[in-house]
Amino acid sequence: MASALSPVPAASPSAEPVLSAVPEPEREPSTRLLLGLLIVAALVPRLVVFPVNENLYGDAVARTELAERWLQAPHLIRSFQDGAQQFGPLHLYLVGAALKVWGREDAGRAVSLLFGVLSVVPLFALTRRFFGWRAGVWAGLAFSVWGMHLQMSTTAASEAVALFFMLGVFALFAQALEENRFGPLFGAAMVLNLACALRYDAWMYIPLLAVMPLLWRRDKVAGVTMAVAFALLCLPFPLLWMQGNELAHGDPLYPITYIDQFHKSWVASSGGGAKDWWLRAQGLGFWPGTALFTLTPGVALLGMVGMVRAWRERPELRWLVLAALVPTAYYTFRAAVLLNFLPLGRFTVTQVVLVLPFVASGFAACVRAWGEVAGKVVAGGSIALAVAMPVALGVATFRVDGGWRDSLRPVSPTSTNPQPVMQAVHFIEAEVARKGKALVLDSDDRYMDLQLAFFSGLPDERLVRLRWPGFRQRVEQERPEFLVRFDSGELAREPWVKLEGRTLMLGDVSYEEVDGFSAPVHVYRLRSN
Repeated sequence: MASALSPVPAASPSAEPVLSAVPEPEREPSTRLLLGLLIVAALVPRLVVFPVNENLYGDAVARTELAERWLQAPHLIRSFQDGAQQFGPLHLYLVGAALKVWGREDAGRAVSLLFGVLSVVPLFALTRRFFGWRAGVWAGLAFSVWGMHLQMSTTAASEAVALFFMLGVFALFAQALEENRFGPLFGAAMVLNLACALRYDAWMYIPLLAVMPLLWRRDKVAGVTMAVAFALLCLPFPLLWMQGNELAHGDPLYPITYIDQFHKSWVASSGGGAKDWWLRAQGLGFWPGTALFTLTPGVALLGMVGMVRAWRERPELRWLVLAALVPTAYYTFRAAVLLNFLPLGRFTVTQVVLVLPFVASGFAACVRAWGEVAGKVVAGGSIALAVAMPVALGVATFRVDGGWRDSLRPVSPTSTNPQPVMQAVHFIEAEVARKGKALVLDSDDRYMDLQLAFFSGLPDERLVRLRWPGFRQRVEQERPEFLVRFDSGELAREPWVKLEGRTLMLGDVSYEEVDGFSAPVHVYRLRSN
C-alpha cells in the first residue's frame, strides 16, 4: 500500500541500465572563457606582425592624411568634397580620434587592430547559433590565422573595421530570423548603417538582407513586416549621405560614380586585345580563388562543402549562403562580362569570411562520407596548411621586391613598402626633415610618391609636390634643396623640365643626382652655383 502511494516509485533492477544508456547532454564551456581564448588567439599573431607591417594597401596613407586634416578642424562630413573624398566618413572619424593618442604611422593601424581582433566575437556568435560552440571555436581559430586579415588588421585601411560591423550585422540578423524578434532586427539595421558609413560595398546588403525574410518564412505577414522594417531602418545614413552629395555635386551617388569611373579607367589602362581575355578569366575565378589561397585550401574547401550541405539540408541557412554568393556573382559579372571592374583581394573579405561558419559542417560531411580516419587526415592537413601557408607567404614577401612577391603581397600577412622607397625615406628623414630643408616630389602612377611623403614626415610647407597646384611657381620661388624623381613619374614629361644624364633641370633650377639609390627612385640635390 505504501509503495503504491509513493510519489517516487522504487527503482527496479532492470530500470538502471535503461537510464544509464541515455547520454547526458554535453556541457558547453563558459562563453566568456571561449571568447577570451579566441580573442587571445586572434591577438597574438597580429601582435607578431604589427611592429613590422607598414601602411601600403587599401589607401591606408590617404585615409590617415584625410583623418589628420579632419582632426585639425573637426566637423560633420556631409559629402565627397567635405573631406571624405571617395571614402566613408566613419573611418576618418575613428582614425582622427586615434591620432590624439598615437602617431600618424600607428593611429589607423591601432584602430584596425582593435576591430580586427574583436571580429572573432560576432563570428563566434553567428557560427555557434547555427552549428554549436565547437564549430564557433574552429571558425574563430581559422579566422585568427587568416593571412590576408592579419595584414588588414595591422594597417590603416578600412576593411578590418568594416568586417567587424558586417559580422555584427550577420550575427544580429540571424538572431532576429531565428527568434522572430524586433530587437535584434533593429540592432542589425543600426550596425549596417555604420557599415555603410565605412565602405560602399556594404550598401548592397540593405536590399539583399531585406528580402531574406520573404523567401523562407512560413508566416508571410511576419516576413513582410520584418523585410519592410529592416529596409527602412537601414536608410538613415545612406539618405543623409546621398543628400549631402546631391547638394555638393548634383549627384546623390557621386562617390560611387567616382569609384566606378576609376575602375573603368583602370581596366582601360590595364587591358586591350588579348589582355582583356586574361582580365575576364581572372575576374571569373577571383572570389573562389582568393578564398582558396588566403583561407588556405583545406579550410576553404571544407567551408564550401559545408555551404553546399547547408543549402540542401537546412533551408533556414540559405540566406547566409546567399549573402556570400550574390555579391560574388555581382562582382564576377562586372569583372568577367562587363569588364568595368578590377577586383582586389581586399574586396572579397565580406564574402570570404562567410565560408568560416560552415567549416565544421563540411568536416562532418567528410567524416560521414570517408570515415573517421580519413577525417583526421583531412583535419590535420587543413590545420597544417592554415598555419604554414600564411607564415611562408609572410616571410617570402617581407621586405623583398619583384616578381611574384609583388603580386602576392596584397594578400600576405606582412605589408612592407618597396625597399627603394624606404631607402629614400630614410635619407630624407636624416638630410631633409631633421635639417629643416625642403623637397620637390615627383608624382608616380603607382602612388609611391604618397608613400614617400607620408613616411618622410615632412610638413606640407616644406614639401613641393607635383600633384599639388602651383608646383612650378613654388619650385622657382622656394628652390628646395632636394628632389625625388620616379622612373615612371610625370615630372620628366613636363615641357619645362629637362633630364640630361644625371642632371635634372626644372626651368633654371638645376639638380644633380645623388648616388646610392635604386630604381625606380632617384634622389637629387640642388646644384650650387
